[in-house]
Amino acid sequence: MNAKERIAHAIDQNADELKHISRYIGQNPELGNEEYKASARLSSYLESHGFTVERGILSIETSFIGTYDSGKPGPTIAFLCEYDALPDIGHACGHHLICTMSIGAAIGLKDVLEETGGVIRVYGTPAEETNGAKVPMADAGMFDDCDIAMMAHPFHRYEQSGTSLAMDSLQFEFHGRTAHAAAAPHEGINALDAVIQLFNGINAMRQQVRSDARIHGVITSGGKAPNIIPDYTAASFYVRSGDRPYTNELTARVKQIAEGAAMQAGCTLRISQEDYSYDELRTNEALCQTFNRNLIENGVAAQDIHIGQDHGSLDLGNVSVRVPSIHAYMQVTNEPHALHTIPFRDAAMEPLALDRMIFTGKMLAYTAYDVLVNPELLKNIRTEFAAIQS
Repeated sequence: MNAKERIAHAIDQNADELKHISRYIGQNPELGNEEYKASARLSSYLESHGFTVERGILSIETSFIGTYDSGKPGPTIAFLCEYDALPDIGHACGHHLICTMSIGAAIGLKDVLEETGGVIRVYGTPAEETNGAKVPMADAGMFDDCDIAMMAHPFHRYEQSGTSLAMDSLQFEFHGRTAHAAAAPHEGINALDAVIQLFNGINAMRQQVRSDARIHGVITSGGKAPNIIPDYTAASFYVRSGDRPYTNELTARVKQIAEGAAMQAGCTLRISQEDYSYDELRTNEALCQTFNRNLIENGVAAQDIHIGQDHGSLDLGNVSVRVPSIHAYMQVTNEPHALHTIPFRDAAMEPLALDRMIFTGKMLAYTAYDVLVNPELLKNIRTEFAAIQS
């Protein structure tokens, strides 16, 4: 067998166990930073295959990094795992497949690493749906010595790695003074007026923003009763665009609108940011096309690999600005179910989805192998990455 056949054989030998782990995680959904069962199962499986696993990275209890070092010079390959679920609807984003794709890829690649040299790292990154652990990991430099970082996401069709939106999460709290709305309205300072002006100001701003901007929010506290002037209101907003500099500009403008709204209503204002800021995904095209080539060589028609779409915001963006990265979308259902829906959740537990999970693990491992054995490819990946950073 050649090297890629050996990789495939190693993954196939573990396919039943990988599917069992994926089903287990899918049937036991856990919210972000509460993925104790998933993290323990994935970590233990890596250890059983000779990986050294460090748990609780940066005091994030359900995070881990599994490492297999060949002891020989070579690139460091990062496979990323996500395993958090959504409230109420469980694994409707297919993270139970994402983590086992990456685990499978690592197990397969390990089979040839003694020959190629290099290091495999598997990053267990909790809470992608809320406060993604990739952000503090990236800020701490934990990806900086990696040569490439890869993951794949389940979807209803194949899409090559594309873009995502940089995002800031903002919370606004307005404090006024309560009063009886009928008997003594003049004694009150209406915090609801401030939050309404915030929405009106942002709506007026929308005409003067780029087409890739997305600003959307909800009132999280709007008062208690119609005959009581509210002394406290709050709203949460996401501010997004195609790149970090413009997102910073939008965020500054939204904060100014909030300050103006508070002044108009006579309120005081508190602005906070509970969630991490996400950077835009910067796909490395040389790495992306290598992954696509492996898909085509293994039976996926070129015309079925669609141009990557913007699917919102990803904490992988914060990794991609530090290391050449891809985030491909892989078809796991033949029905056009949308992500974050119950039909997609159910489809992602079907035998077809589990088979495609195994297939995707092989494609990730094949791509990593190409990088390990082709110095010219790695040079191209690095050159492109450096050009994007400058």
